[in-house]
Amino acid sequence: MNSDRIEGAAKQAEGKLKEGAGKLSGDEKLKAEGRMDQVEGKVQNAVGGAKDAVDGKRA
Repeated sequence: MNSDRIEGAAKQAEGKLKEGAGKLSGDEKLKAEGRMDQVEGKVQNAVGGAKDAVDGKRA
């Protein structure tokens, strides 16, 4: 597991928290930021997975 996957998972978790806080407070901007963070985290996690796959094929 590389740093992209770890950072991606952390970004997803942070996004879920932001989205939840936005829902509770009625802050649409915070809710949207949370959703965007989750998407960014998923992409970063996928990039990390691809890197791991490539590294595994080289080994």
